[in-house]
Amino acid sequence: MPGNSKRKGAIKKTGKGNPTAGSGGRVRRGLEGKGPTPKAKDRPYHQAHKAAKRAERDKTTRPKRRTTSDAEWAAGRNSVVELLQGGVPVAALYVAEGAERDNRLREAFKLAAEQGVRLLEVTRNEMDRMTNGAVHQGLAARLPAYEYAHADDLLDRADELKEPALVVALDQVTDPRNLGAVIRSAAGFGAHGVLIPERRAAGMTASAWKTSAGAAARLPVAQTVNLTRQLKAYQEAGCMVVGLAADGDLSLPELVAPGGLAEGPLVVVVGSEGKGLSRLVAETCDQIVSIPMAAQLESLNAGVAASVALYAISQARLA
Repeated sequence: MPGNSKRKGAIKKTGKGNPTAGSGGRVRRGLEGKGPTPKAKDRPYHQAHKAAKRAERDKTTRPKRRTTSDAEWAAGRNSVVELLQGGVPVAALYVAEGAERDNRLREAFKLAAEQGVRLLEVTRNEMDRMTNGAVHQGLAARLPAYEYAHADDLLDRADELKEPALVVALDQVTDPRNLGAVIRSAAGFGAHGVLIPERRAAGMTASAWKTSAGAAARLPVAQTVNLTRQLKAYQEAGCMVVGLAADGDLSLPELVAPGGLAEGPLVVVVGSEGKGLSRLVAETCDQIVSIPMAAQLESLNAGVAASVALYAISQARLA
């Protein structure tokens, strides 16, 4: 039957290849050389090629910012007014229905209008839910999710300013007020940014924003998954990494002496007041530096220690 390809003999079955053609040409082509073997990185299916492609992609598409997943809330009339006065970015202002209009509330409304901040009215139950039961006094502010810089951006900023890099890294600092104080001091004494770990450390909360007095809007704060690894990356980039600790082999005056380490690219690592520097971070530091103090005073908190060290370094660089 025409078109019935299933009938016997409808399809001509041949041997492998094309038996009607001579094999000389194929054999001759098979014996021809294929040239030198390509390098591993040039072979599309080789691991070296894939690794090189990933490195190139990461370099060209490196995210400049990492955004926190959740917005922060500030509750209470005094807290909200202080945020607005300090220039902290506020996404929206929320007022509870029936809230008593006093001077602080009127001041918040005035500042919000001047800064173009949205003003929304909600029920008290809704505000209780949004602020997780905080004492809000009928007023709350929602801060946008903070956008963290990439750790390499801090060195890029120093290059753009044609200055020797100065970065402050925090190790195990969990108090957001200490983080805010460090950011404020870093901005005031010419640092190019602050580096914090992604886990087990304070982040850019409303408290950190408020303590920084708006400095966090001017100075980049970067997060890193592994602080030790990032410190080693800074060392490979030419930075000297020094950690602050009471038992340091080098004193702060020696660090900032003329012709000393403070004049070159520097990363200052500050640990928590209770635990100090972690073991791996301390071992990674090129030098452990101590701040001379009276015998009866054993340690300083992270914010104060960073301020003292950064002031000394800034004066040494101006000399």
